[in-house]
Amino acid sequence: MGRLDAADRRGRTFHVKLPGHDAMARNVEEQLITSRVKLPRRVVERPLRQVSKRLLMALMVLAITVLLVWSDRHGYHDNADDSVDFLDCVYYATVTLSTTGYGDIVPHSDAARLTNVLLVTPLRVLFLIILVGTTLEVLTERTREEWRLNRWRSTLRDHTVIVGFGTKGRSAMMTLCATGLRKEQIVVVDPSSKVIEAANAEGFVGVVGDATRSDVLIRAELQKARQVIVAPQRDDTAVLVTLTARQLNRGAKIVAAVREEENAPLLRQSGADAVITSSGAAGRLLGLSVLSPSAGTVLEDLIQQGSGLDLIERPVIKAEVGRSVRDTDDLVVSVLRGHRLIGYDDPAASPLQLTDRLITIVRSQNDQTPGGPE
Repeated sequence: MGRLDAADRRGRTFHVKLPGHDAMARNVEEQLITSRVKLPRRVVERPLRQVSKRLLMALMVLAITVLLVWSDRHGYHDNADDSVDFLDCVYYATVTLSTTGYGDIVPHSDAARLTNVLLVTPLRVLFLIILVGTTLEVLTERTREEWRLNRWRSTLRDHTVIVGFGTKGRSAMMTLCATGLRKEQIVVVDPSSKVIEAANAEGFVGVVGDATRSDVLIRAELQKARQVIVAPQRDDTAVLVTLTARQLNRGAKIVAAVREEENAPLLRQSGADAVITSSGAAGRLLGLSVLSPSAGTVLEDLIQQGSGLDLIERPVIKAEVGRSVRDTDDLVVSVLRGHRLIGYDDPAASPLQLTDRLITIVRSQNDQTPGGPE
């Protein structure tokens, strides 16, 4: 195992334990990608396909016009040789649709003039609409994207930033969405453009770049975020991201994940409000499942939001003020009083106060089975 010396904003030095080999680490090319914000794409056709379809429509309009002129070629007069052949019909249709109109070939019969008024003129207008529409589409695409980005920045408040969209980050996102958080309130930061494209496909805004750099986090509007989830592949990256995020936003709730247990204190010193040891938590769940498979199943059900039993935090309602923990309708696990977490069996937990918050076990709204806890 290697070690990395990282200094925080106060000058203290941290020793971060590094894994010897990380199969999921990003390659050097992806780490150097310029950071940019990518909004979820709307369901539209590819630009090349759109242009090809419009070009085909323009050619069809031109072909129809040529056939109309050719079918009534005797009603047209050519100043050059008094006769109109097929090439002259193509020439006349081209200069007419493009509104050039040199005047060397003109309709002189009543039928030809009526055809120009009723058929050729509408085809000319349709041709111009196709031409101008294609041009405007190309010219305004970037302006429209900039407008969407500016509007997104101006309306984004109290959102959640997820740094790292691997297994941990994606699972955190699924849990947040299961609790009712809208996709528009989640911003994903990852150095891989392919990962951000996958996040965009699911409806999330993404920022491509190295989250240890403050300019990348600023692009994610982290300074206006309510909560930050730090879930990169490496512990040293998690420490640097947490330090940078805490410097940009002093009031946000930062939750970080680490692989090694000994790195957890470094995350807390860096500014993380909560630190989850992924390998340690998985190991403890495995051990519990060996001792009691049923207990392991219940615990996994509790941490999987939206199905079966859910572990939630809620405020004390007025009807519960002054009552005992055991007299509440929900199954209370702990009471959060200020910054102190009190167990349900602690005498200090009762009576409940209006400013308390309860950690309770409730039946998921998606799984309201009869006889279960409400």
